[in-house]
Amino acid sequence: MKTKNILVAATVCLLFTGCSLYNKYEKTVETPDNIFGSNLPKTVSDGDTVSIAQMSWREFFTDPILQSLIEQALENNTDLNTARINIKKSEEALKAAKLAYLPSLSLSPQGAITSFDRAKATKTYNLQMVLSWEPDIFGRITSKKRAAKAVLMQSRMAEEATRSNLISCVAQQYFYLQLLDRQLEILTMTDSLWHASLEMEKALFDNGQVYSTAVNQQESSWLEVKTQIVDFRLLIQEIEDEMCSLLCITPQHIRRSKWQVTSKYHTAANSNSLFDKQFLRIGIPAQILEYRPDIKLANYYMEEAFYNTQSARAAFFPNLSLSGIIGWTNNGGGIVTNPGALLLQAIGSLSQPIFARGQLKAGLKTAKLTEQNLQKKYVQTVIDAGKEVNMAMAQCQAALDKQGHYHRQVQVLREAFTDTRFLMESGEANYLEVLTAQEKLLSAQLNEAENIYDGAEAVIALYIALGGGTR
Repeated sequence: MKTKNILVAATVCLLFTGCSLYNKYEKTVETPDNIFGSNLPKTVSDGDTVSIAQMSWREFFTDPILQSLIEQALENNTDLNTARINIKKSEEALKAAKLAYLPSLSLSPQGAITSFDRAKATKTYNLQMVLSWEPDIFGRITSKKRAAKAVLMQSRMAEEATRSNLISCVAQQYFYLQLLDRQLEILTMTDSLWHASLEMEKALFDNGQVYSTAVNQQESSWLEVKTQIVDFRLLIQEIEDEMCSLLCITPQHIRRSKWQVTSKYHTAANSNSLFDKQFLRIGIPAQILEYRPDIKLANYYMEEAFYNTQSARAAFFPNLSLSGIIGWTNNGGGIVTNPGALLLQAIGSLSQPIFARGQLKAGLKTAKLTEQNLQKKYVQTVIDAGKEVNMAMAQCQAALDKQGHYHRQVQVLREAFTDTRFLMESGEANYLEVLTAQEKLLSAQLNEAENIYDGAEAVIALYIALGGGTR
């Protein structure tokens, strides 16, 4: 009687211990409170309740041509299609994990011909079906199923991350092509202007008003612009080829709208719309955890590790398996009868690990260490996300601050070049002053265009950093 009570008590303890293996994953990792940092630019604050990450990419990028290119990339891009295939693989793995709850049924026909000491051969056969089932008493199958589901979610988050990065790359290259078009336009106009200046210098030289040095210097500057035009055309072709690779198409011209006729949020014509304070909303810090796929991916890594630890812990408990056989055989324990007879058999087995050469303990310890490591990586991912938001906002603010200065600089240098040229024609300024003025004007015009692109790039980076582009 006492022995029976001990067995009952041991069984109850095992059952209660096994119940703890069915616990579901809950994120318990604490993340920093001020993930955006304390030095946010004055343009916005992190107290805004709505984030631009809630906008779909079609709302964010309103240029129809750019939208068409993004759609083409989302349909054809190789990396994105690979991510979609990985999702399908994970879905199949999850289906297999769910089916592990069900019993397995197999048909096992066997036949043999036996002859001993040249005696007449004996023919035996077994035509049987085997049914086996493993009850999930200690959560081994449940943990594997939940881990498989976490892996599926990892695949989906990886697809979202690839999707948002692809949208960002297409948009950035599109705006970069527009920048190069604008800078090439500036250089082409400068080419015409400086060629006219060269002709004027030649006329003054013919009249003995300037030395040949002035003509040579002017021609040298004009030829330098010519070489820059060649370089810019080559760079445009290189960027077009890169975009074609993203779109998974053969190298060809990329159709695009003109500079200043793009998205209302990224237009080069109006820096106020580019850096609209009501548009650049980053939302409350907690929202970044809801939208960024890399943070959600890191969380699903922790979830998978949690269930892998549960599986490693369940390996210490007994493994119960039930099986049954039904079939037809003519081999009845050494007696061959023809025709055969019905065979029925039921088997139950219980295996309890006692000594596994330390493999189970090592497996559990490894699973726990993996879990701890992924928790630290999750915190680091959140910190890096906050840094990206902070940096993108700083870049937006810097581009906005410089835009007014660049615009004014172009105005005053254009006036200076016109006045200096007039003074030289009247003999009150020399050719070096004209060359200096026109070179400064060209540099300022190129810098102004590049700064507007830098601002657009920063806005895109902010959108992606907040988790945009996944819808």
